[in-house]
Amino acid sequence: MKSFVPVPEGSDFPIQNCPYGVFSTKDNVSRFYKIFFDSQYLWKWLPVGYHGRASSVIPSGTPARSPRGQLKLEGATEPTYGASRLLDFELEMAFFVGGPATELGQPISIEKTEDHIFGMVLMNDWSARDIQAWEYVPLGPFLGKSFGTTISPWVVSMEALRPFMVANPEQDPAPLSYLAHSDPYTLDINLGVTIKPEGGEDHSVCKTSFKHLYWTLKQQLAHHTVNGCNVNPGDLMGSGTVSGPEEGAYGSMLELSWRGAKTVPVGDQTRKFLQDGDEVNLVGFCEKDGVRIGFGECRGKVLPAL
Repeated sequence: MKSFVPVPEGSDFPIQNCPYGVFSTKDNVSRFYKIFFDSQYLWKWLPVGYHGRASSVIPSGTPARSPRGQLKLEGATEPTYGASRLLDFELEMAFFVGGPATELGQPISIEKTEDHIFGMVLMNDWSARDIQAWEYVPLGPFLGKSFGTTISPWVVSMEALRPFMVANPEQDPAPLSYLAHSDPYTLDINLGVTIKPEGGEDHSVCKTSFKHLYWTLKQQLAHHTVNGCNVNPGDLMGSGTVSGPEEGAYGSMLELSWRGAKTVPVGDQTRKFLQDGDEVNLVGFCEKDGVRIGFGECRGKVLPAL
């Protein structure tokens, strides 16, 4: 089985649209809407998503600068302009679209989605929660998300990942017909996050598994294109935050600290959200029958806002 294939120089495999963030895990989206809106909304019916910026996708090892924007401070009646005080990571995976480009107006059926899912990377969808909270209603994420997205340095093909597929999670209510498929397309990928304070060491804050994803990659791509949106090889689709059901498996500081209501141990320090100088690293690997496939690191250091 080929796992690594050299890409010729000049190969036409550009990054186009990214990220496509999806609140895809049952546990993450339940907590997200409870924290922000005290409701669970419509995530059981569709992979809730948004479009981000390809221009701000950066490789592992590139620093991420904390953003400025409008934010509404606690107790204030009007917004102010300033640096984010609630900077966050999001533990995600992402897949690159492969196969031929599709035509505008041509959906990809759930039966054909596998032909267009090339391979996967780790992805940190940096988020400014205070900017996000103020701008979120009614149109969704914008400046709270578009300032940076870090991905790991190489793509692991779906062919290499096939031995690590497991049964899909039970979905209730049953998906609508264009999202329905019974073949296993859920991956057991061990995931983790560490935070390294300025001058310190890496400290684990989260361990979880990609198998907790509520919507499969096939369902995400089918939903993304059901309205006729065309895709090209090199498009990047983010999974959404991967969180497990128990504390310690939450894939963001928003969940780990319950939006700052409690502290998260980071070595001999604590955090509610990220601070300037913190370095966040996402790691992931599959392991079965003595075979292990890793995704490398997805690392970025927080720089102060300008």
